[in-house]
Amino acid sequence: MICPNCGHYNLPGTEECSCCLQPLTLLDLPIASDHVERSLMEEPVKALCPREPITLSPTTTIQEAMQTMLAHDVGAVIVTDKDGRLMGIFSERDLMSKVAGLQPNYAQLPIAQFMTTNPETVDAESTLAEAINKMNVGGYRHLPVVNKGRPTGVVSVRDMLRHITRQCWNN
Repeated sequence: MICPNCGHYNLPGTEECSCCLQPLTLLDLPIASDHVERSLMEEPVKALCPREPITLSPTTTIQEAMQTMLAHDVGAVIVTDKDGRLMGIFSERDLMSKVAGLQPNYAQLPIAQFMTTNPETVDAESTLAEAINKMNVGGYRHLPVVNKGRPTGVVSVRDMLRHITRQCWNN
C-alpha cells in the first residue's frame, strides 16, 4: 500500500506508514459500488427494527421452549439469567443437532444443557455488514442484539434478506 501522504510503499494491511507514521487503516475500507452495498456498509442493525427477544430462563424445559418458539413463530429464543443478562441462545439448530434422536426423554430437560452459550452478538449501532459477517462466519441464522449485556432484540437471516430485497426493488 502506498502512503498518500509521503508516497512510501508499505506492506498491505499495515495500520500506519512506516516512514511518516500517518494512519493507513481508512484506506483499507471497501468502497460500495451500489445502493445495496452502501446500505449494508452504512446502515445500523436498528434499521431492521429487530424483533423483541423472546427470553427464557436456563431452567426452562425443552418442551416449554419448543411450545414458546411455535407460539411466537420464532426459530430461536434468548436465554437470560435472573437479572436479564444474556446467557445463551436456544435455536431450532440446537434442537436438531443436540437433542432430536440423541436424548431420550428430552422434553423435561432444561435448555441450559443444549443452548449455545456466549453467542455472538451485535448492538443496535453495528453495521448490517458486521451482522451478516458474524452470521456467515459462525453459520448462525439468529443474532441477539444487546445493550450492556442485555438482549434488546434478535435479527435473523430472513430479516437481512428482506432488507436486501427491499433495497433491490426500491431503487
